[in-house]
Amino acid sequence: MFTKILIANRGEIACRVIATARKMGIATVAVYSDADKDARHVQLADEAVHIGAAPSRESYLLADKIIAACKQTGAQAVHPGYGFLSENEAFAKRVEEEGIVFIGPKHHAIAAMGDKIASKKLAAEAKVNTIPGYNDAIAGAEQAVEIARGIGYPVMIKASAGGGGKGLRVAFNDKEAFDGFASCQNEARNSFGDDRVFIEKFVEEPRHIEIQVLGDAHGNVVFLNERECSIQRRHQKVIEEAPSPFISEETRAAMGAQAVALAKAVQYQSAGTVEFVVGKDQSFYFLEMNTRLQVEHPVTEAITGLDLVEQMIRVAAGEKLAFAQADVRRDGWAIECRINAEDPFRSFLPSTGRLVRFQPPQQTMWQADTEHLQGVRVDTGVYEGGEIPMFYDSMIAKLIVHGKDRTEAIAKMRAALNGFVIRGISSNIPFQAALLAHPKFIAGDFNTGFIAEHYAGGFHAEDVPHSDPQFLVALAAYMNRRYRERASTITGQLQGHELQLGIDYTVVTLGAEGRNQHARVRVEDFDLSRHASKVTVHGEGDDKVYEISSDSHLRDARLEGLVNGQPFTVQIERGTGKNPLALRIAHNGTQIEALVLSPRGAELHQLMPYKAPPDLSKFLLSPMPGLLIDVAVQSGQKVQAGEKLAVIEAMKMENILFATQDGVVGKISASKGDSLAVDDVILEFV
Repeated sequence: MFTKILIANRGEIACRVIATARKMGIATVAVYSDADKDARHVQLADEAVHIGAAPSRESYLLADKIIAACKQTGAQAVHPGYGFLSENEAFAKRVEEEGIVFIGPKHHAIAAMGDKIASKKLAAEAKVNTIPGYNDAIAGAEQAVEIARGIGYPVMIKASAGGGGKGLRVAFNDKEAFDGFASCQNEARNSFGDDRVFIEKFVEEPRHIEIQVLGDAHGNVVFLNERECSIQRRHQKVIEEAPSPFISEETRAAMGAQAVALAKAVQYQSAGTVEFVVGKDQSFYFLEMNTRLQVEHPVTEAITGLDLVEQMIRVAAGEKLAFAQADVRRDGWAIECRINAEDPFRSFLPSTGRLVRFQPPQQTMWQADTEHLQGVRVDTGVYEGGEIPMFYDSMIAKLIVHGKDRTEAIAKMRAALNGFVIRGISSNIPFQAALLAHPKFIAGDFNTGFIAEHYAGGFHAEDVPHSDPQFLVALAAYMNRRYRERASTITGQLQGHELQLGIDYTVVTLGAEGRNQHARVRVEDFDLSRHASKVTVHGEGDDKVYEISSDSHLRDARLEGLVNGQPFTVQIERGTGKNPLALRIAHNGTQIEALVLSPRGAELHQLMPYKAPPDLSKFLLSPMPGLLIDVAVQSGQKVQAGEKLAVIEAMKMENILFATQDGVVGKISASKGDSLAVDDVILEFV
């Protein structure tokens, strides 16, 4: 067994590999760029080596620097994680030639399966079902349109070296095929250094289901059940689960057999994933094989009790698999939510900056800890006070839960999301909460078009209606009572004018454009030792009573307690919203801001004039921090709604800004190559 390994990656996956290596008694070496000098993976590793500037092409994609770091530290093996060089045939071969072990498949397997064009040809030879398409590199956009017409729209345009949703577009007409080819080629060149693009038929209403395989150097290959990855946005996975709520035992066995046959055909050694597109009749077609560890591997670990990183290390060290196909378990249900640094209320635009607060829910499950399988696990590469840089992908953490069945797993995930505190940047947690509460998701009735279908107009606060909005009102009144109770104990109050707690209040829920809602409440304490209060929310002929208690501190953003005997977790703070006197409450994806006033105070508040926000329609503002890579218009140019104005690159993705209305371009305030902050002015309209 190895005594020291180097992790050629960063962030969450580097921390994940370090954790298993430490469990196995193996020393670890981290590598880091300028942007990651204070990163969590650097702090966790036994040693760390600086390898270059912040952009990945100047650091994490430099094979020479990584191999030099191995030699400098005496690392015997390299774990590539996912992304970066993990599926780079030349890197794997070079590592082997230098006498270092690559913790992953042999370079010939990466060459055969990592190239999506070659893998489809090989899969067809192995009698694996494949999707109709043009599986050779395409010369230009005109040829792409011609091929797309021949296959029949819709088509999927994909970078041969692509992954993670980058270098991928779906086209429904000639224009989308033409534009999509150029965008795919640019993203592929920037992200992977390989701009080859191919086209295949896009299967409508598909499900994305993948099979985890594991092979050793002795010819043994097993499959570790499947993962359902159909909940995707812009071809990037959002929620993954294992097993799939859709396929039958017969389909599972057939998909597994094909995945194993494909792996054996390339003498696959390590963990890998064979991805399939599955039709509504459970027909399935090979998509690609990822010759690396997948982001969503924890859900497989949860239901099988296996540590996949440990298995990869053992296989790389020459060990045989210690189990056969019949020994593979499938216990309970696991779900993973990817927690990303993006603002779901602003079209999921990237959000970078400092994590002012980062408090994940308490973990009760870790890797293959079979005594605590049915619990919560958090895989992350960040910490409170750290930075989310603009140079890499947007993932903050992976939140994984495991329950006895799917219903319990969904309930655990919703509770865990309620308790995940992130401040300083935006995250997609409200969107995840909305997905988990959607009736069709709960029923398992979805496909890869689920998000595009149900959130075609974007994601808005009203998309997450709360099942009991009066509970949020009661919480506001309860917390206000606790704040006032603490304030009443302050010494030195003027005699005769001490703070009075009171019983009757009005909760004003602040709405858009001054459209507020008022609710009369009564708060009565019945057990001060438990911070317990009875809150009555008065309705029109129907009062609702909530008995609320909590031992959480007032300084905590996360409030845990009981309501009418049932546990709850909610995030509640004051002074953090648009109104500095309001309480901001977030629960099950719903967020409100509420003022708790005396009845007279509420009457006077209604007389306050509404101040409308300034009109910014004459400006094109940067919706995210990023690099301005193109200004597509000139001063004095007439533009129409939908016309491209500028392109911003952030977190390895190109984001095109379009005109929302007809107009004439006036002053252009930013230039190509500028680094932009949120709301920086790019141009003005006259």
